[in-house]
Amino acid sequence: MYRTNTCGELRLSDCGREVTLAGWVQRVRKMGGMTFMDLRDRYGITQIVFNNEHDAALNDASNHLGREFVVQVVGVVAERSSKNDHIATGDIEIIAHKLRVLNTSEVPPFTIEDDTDGGDDLRMRYRYLDLRRAAVRRNLELRHRMTMEVRRYLDSKGFLEIETPMLVGSTPEGARDFVVPSRMNPGQFYALPQSPQTLKQLLMVSGMDRYFQIVKCFRDEDLRADRQPEFTQIDCEMSFVEQEDVISLFEGMAKHLFKELRGVEMTEPFQRMTWADAMKYYGSDKPDLRFGMRFVELMDVLKGYGFSVFDNAAYIGGICAKGAATYTRKQLDALTDYVKRSQIGAKGMVYARVEADGNVKSSVDKFYTQDVLQQLRAAMEAEPGDLILILSGDDVMRTRKQLCELRLEMGRQLGLRDKNKFACLWVVDFPMFEWSDEEQRLMAMHHPFTHPKDEDIPMLDTDPAAVRADAYDMVVNGVEVGGGSIRIHDSALQAKMFEILGFTPEKAQEQFGFLMNAFKYGAPPHGGLAYGLDRWVSLFAGLDSIRDCIAFPKNNSGRDVMLDAPAALDQKQLDELYLIVDDKAIESKKQ
Repeated sequence: MYRTNTCGELRLSDCGREVTLAGWVQRVRKMGGMTFMDLRDRYGITQIVFNNEHDAALNDASNHLGREFVVQVVGVVAERSSKNDHIATGDIEIIAHKLRVLNTSEVPPFTIEDDTDGGDDLRMRYRYLDLRRAAVRRNLELRHRMTMEVRRYLDSKGFLEIETPMLVGSTPEGARDFVVPSRMNPGQFYALPQSPQTLKQLLMVSGMDRYFQIVKCFRDEDLRADRQPEFTQIDCEMSFVEQEDVISLFEGMAKHLFKELRGVEMTEPFQRMTWADAMKYYGSDKPDLRFGMRFVELMDVLKGYGFSVFDNAAYIGGICAKGAATYTRKQLDALTDYVKRSQIGAKGMVYARVEADGNVKSSVDKFYTQDVLQQLRAAMEAEPGDLILILSGDDVMRTRKQLCELRLEMGRQLGLRDKNKFACLWVVDFPMFEWSDEEQRLMAMHHPFTHPKDEDIPMLDTDPAAVRADAYDMVVNGVEVGGGSIRIHDSALQAKMFEILGFTPEKAQEQFGFLMNAFKYGAPPHGGLAYGLDRWVSLFAGLDSIRDCIAFPKNNSGRDVMLDAPAALDQKQLDELYLIVDDKAIESKKQ
């Protein structure tokens, strides 16, 4: 056998045993007549000792070891004289009497250690080497444990794990599809699913009652730290439920995951907030509630005093940063530059300090008396030592979003976004629709199958933009980790929804006739939720990006630099698929 034990399991109680280990050479150190080798596998690191004076052959073999060689070692477990508290096997070492090189290795392009010298691009190109690093491996182990706990929890609640197809029809709403040409059906295309939405609804029509799937989904959209072109959902659906049933069950699952994977016991119900309040007080539908700085609208306090920036604004809002009055002019100028960056787009920032004596000193003092500034202080509930930051603009929603970015940046600078602290929230009562300037029509904020609130259904004919949805998102630390809704289960209401979204009856039948027809055969009330597995794992691992909790991720351009994908097809494949590549159009786009 190649090994009797792994490199992470031997302890003092094993002293005197002869063992066989196998793994990769982490490093080799020579000290006098002794050679020390750290041997690594998935389970840990064990120190191997070669006494070169007693065995010439062993001496020669150990002298030719290189980093990442794959070796087998036979030896006796002994207590270390110089113990290492940083590894689980740090109390023991193996006195080797046999060494076998199973495979040599070229010098790796970066050090395979937690603090590696490899940049992102280099590590992604050699991802199979990067995965040997303990820091990355731990993320995949966490992902494994999470999927096991999800399955255990949902099985205990009566859910069936059912697979749905990867080759489906293209959908017109939402993000762009990845399309797959069909050789057997020339000129026709499959799409990779953005989610199994309609399929899981059909499973409810079929009487499966409770379904889940840990499923790959695909969206051809621009990438961010929390997005990949392919990602994994914990996808769930339930029959005969209302919104409260879904929220209760999946809040329970979240608490189960926190307890089992992070050792965090959550006994209180998660906070709830309407979408309207989230946007009003935090400028985001996924507010980070680990810290305060709730927005205060200041139109009544600061308008009408001759400061044209405020006098002409449609919205003036401020945040209060506790204890930040010590910010220097240089720091405040840097904050102003931050909010003026193109991705935020604010025109400027006004600040006011509350001095130790209670007076308020602002960057626009010449326009405001101390009496008005004291009104500002009262509105902001600011104390001596606090810093008030104010933004304004001619578009209410845009300015709130800019203030949101400023709030998050202040939270970061003041150390308030602790990754070991968790603030969980349900955002509810989303708008049913949002206006698309590009399409010049109403679009579904979530998807076309979301059920409107019963009391708002009459407004579908009179004021559809005011209709609220039976939709809900779970937010943790400012990250949307999941969302769902109660679904439409009535053919007539579904047809009405398609009409509002600009579908002709013929188009609706062409795209979704299978679902609408299914509803005619006794569809139960149903609803569900999808958690983002990648986001949950990255949250629990304390990562800023989901990439390091995915075994083989894409880069920010959507490329797999290791596999060099996507790549061009040869002409034979193109001909089989009846595809013609427009090289001139591609070159024009590159330019």
